Amino acid sequence: MQDLIATNEGVIRLSVFIGLFAVLALSEYFKPRRKLTVSKSHRWTTNIAIVLLDSAIVRLIFPAAAVGVALWADMQGYGLFNLIEVPIWLAVLISFIALDFAIWFSHLLSHKVPVFWRFHRMHHSDRDIDVTTAIRFHPIEIVLSMMWKVLWVIALGAPAVAVIIFEIALNGTAMFNHSNLKLPLGLDRLLRLVVVTPDMHRVHHSSINRETDSNYGFNLPWWDRLFGTYIDQPELGHDGMEIGLAEWQDERPLQLGWSLSVPFREQSDYR
Repeated sequence: MQDLIATNEGVIRLSVFIGLFAVLALSEYFKPRRKLTVSKSHRWTTNIAIVLLDSAIVRLIFPAAAVGVALWADMQGYGLFNLIEVPIWLAVLISFIALDFAIWFSHLLSHKVPVFWRFHRMHHSDRDIDVTTAIRFHPIEIVLSMMWKVLWVIALGAPAVAVIIFEIALNGTAMFNHSNLKLPLGLDRLLRLVVVTPDMHRVHHSSINRETDSNYGFNLPWWDRLFGTYIDQPELGHDGMEIGLAEWQDERPLQLGWSLSVPFREQSDYR
């Protein structure tokens, strides 16, 4: 079973990604939450080019990805769940929750540590937020994120099945909560009890620093409430709020070359 997962990990993840991307892209087209401010075709060209570059670099550096590392740790006997015996369902559940916290914490650090913010601010420079914003991350940040995730997988001795479930869930929920999909307010209130919703995460992409410094979750919504970084709604409302970074409210974030050079430009005031 483990070998089957490892062999088909790339195909499984790509298939789920394409399917969810298509569903969310169509959904936000027919039921948009906000009117977009810049050229969608131009943004999409840049953001999709970024994810293609990210994917190529990650596969070059980490050919087996996190699932392969989980299988290696299992063979070597490394990590908590390779040292103690627990039911597989419990190991999967704990690994999933722990990995989600790890991603939440690394996201927090990407805002608090200046050198990490230099790379992460490329994600925040997008002046609109839709399903493609979920894949707009600097290649260096993606590599650092994978290294962080791999360390947690090894430390946990996370089962390979837990890792692939987590990877698929994280990828899917990130696209969902970055989407420009309009949900009924009652449904949003219910969903955000168990998953980060588009309205919840959109607050994080506000150009107001206090709001950017909130709602760090991509998947499970509980960490922000637990650690006091949760904001329910943006100050100016979802229709009135400004998305992106205040100093770059122009056409530059639409350009691929400029976006990739963001970490090496003058540091923004917020971090």
